Amino acid sequence: MALDEALLENAPRAQRPILRFYAWTEPAASFGYFQKYAELERLTLLRPLIRRPTAGGLVPHDADWTYSLVFPPSHPWYGLLATESYCRVHSLLQQAFASLSLPTELASAQLKASSGQCFVGYEQADLLFQGRKIAGAAQRRRKDGLLIQGSVQPPLPTMARTDWQQALRSTISKECAVDWQEYSLEVIIQQRAGELSNLKYSQPAYNQRR
Repeated sequence: MALDEALLENAPRAQRPILRFYAWTEPAASFGYFQKYAELERLTLLRPLIRRPTAGGLVPHDADWTYSLVFPPSHPWYGLLATESYCRVHSLLQQAFASLSLPTELASAQLKASSGQCFVGYEQADLLFQGRKIAGAAQRRRKDGLLIQGSVQPPLPTMARTDWQQALRSTISKECAVDWQEYSLEVIIQQRAGELSNLKYSQPAYNQRR
């Protein structure tokens, strides 16, 4: 969470989109910036329970594949409406899975079974596999850029995370005319992420403030 926010702060200087794949070192759960901790702690036994810099609902991180996208204000994606941005990122995920011979669909309507939990029911434009939601995303648009944080529940136990990551990179490259290059984190970004981790995201006072 800290690194994503540090990358967002740096977006105007980077002047290019960044795609980051990451994993969780232990079972955990994250929840939306505007959600109330007291209401969510009863919904999951996963700990730590961490407030994201983006909105959205409660997401379990015990077996999912996570990614983030960061866009500077100068990028066309930054100017999209939130609904358009959400639909676009899941359309790209749909195409990525199609390249792996896995048919998915975008939800055309809402089926909300439980308030506050990302993967219980689904929203319009969520990604579904056999009627079940397998991908959700949350967004945060600020003056310094747009941050999208996404979670994918592996649709099949035989599918490899590395194959999905390569498929998504290739799909975005083709559909968005992006020539991906490996991004080496500058020391200043690493230091800022460390500050945010120590002073913000690891602190109960921040995570439980609502």
